[in-house]
Amino acid sequence: MTASDVAAQQGRPWSRRRLRSTNERLLLDRLRALGAASRAQLARETGLSKPTVSSALASLEAAGLVHEVGTHAPERGRTAVLYAPDPAAGYALGVDIGRGWLRIAVVDLDGTVVARADVRNRARTSAAMADLVVGTARQVIGNSGVDPAEVVHGVVGTPGVYDEKQRRVRYAMHLPGWGRAGLFDRMREELGVPLEVHNDANLAALGEYTYGVGAGSRLFAYILIGTGLGMGVVNEGRLFTGAHGLAGEIGFLPWPGQRKPERLEDAVSGVAVVEAARRFGMSGQLTAKAVFDAARQGNPAAVRAVELEGERIAHTVAAAAAVLDPDLVVLGGGVGHSVDLLLGPVGEHLRTLTPLRPRIAPSRLGEDAVLLGAVATALGTARDVVFERRTGEG
Repeated sequence: MTASDVAAQQGRPWSRRRLRSTNERLLLDRLRALGAASRAQLARETGLSKPTVSSALASLEAAGLVHEVGTHAPERGRTAVLYAPDPAAGYALGVDIGRGWLRIAVVDLDGTVVARADVRNRARTSAAMADLVVGTARQVIGNSGVDPAEVVHGVVGTPGVYDEKQRRVRYAMHLPGWGRAGLFDRMREELGVPLEVHNDANLAALGEYTYGVGAGSRLFAYILIGTGLGMGVVNEGRLFTGAHGLAGEIGFLPWPGQRKPERLEDAVSGVAVVEAARRFGMSGQLTAKAVFDAARQGNPAAVRAVELEGERIAHTVAAAAAVLDPDLVVLGGGVGHSVDLLLGPVGEHLRTLTPLRPRIAPSRLGEDAVLLGAVATALGTARDVVFERRTGEG
């Protein structure tokens, strides 16, 4: 396919300038995939002529989008100069807002983290939480040594679903006041960075697909088990979010409680593990981590609580398997550190519940899954923005 064909498919009129821009973008994308390459290699990979490749590389280098990274001396022939994308051409911001922790990172265009902060989220109001996000993001950008103007795009992961029309988050049950309209508009204005807002489980799924155990999966479900419960679904490399962005909100599924019907989130979460441990006889200041640690040491009440959690997670996996037919289900979130204790009970109960048994694996990214998903998503837009700014194709 020629560059003019690509431009036509994208619905843009063909012109010599547009042709040059399309060639430059083609080469830049191919360099990102290859890591580093010579002119001759790029000509072979793209089908473009060597003079066209040389001209496009010269323009990209002048725009600060690629740079020389070394040479390659073949057994025969001339030594070739190697080119690669310049990672310092722009930067992106990733933000993970959780009830317990706020995680923020600035990355270059290669996705390398240049600065990061993980801070306890002790905010008790939505205004205080917005202040914490803005203040921490400014601190991270400052610590990175990057010109704030070079941070061109950001992605925020949050519990709940962002309603673009109403400019607010819905269904964030564990973040008090987080549904107020205008909070993210305020953060965008104070930071001076365009911010997209996405559900945290969806971003965790994308992070696991891009950097973790989900790579290469045709369709997989990421079950985020922490303060609450959520699921992200990645199909052929793309998120499946449903008609209203609510796909994966499995916490709202009904669950038969002891006294009255509950939500599945009330039964499958870190809070549920603690409540079960108390019912079985544990006492004191308990956290989900403390319960799992006690189960490892053989505490009978903790072991029973973990077994019960495994049974409930098995019901969650069975529901996902019946509806989605995934080839992989990843368990992550706050319980990710203890998935080793859960895999046995989950598998055992799943065998009694359903003949549908997808492969189950622990998250490789752990508590970084949401942040890395935010980074991966932000990079896609940031690379487009930087290219358009530096080549005048905005």
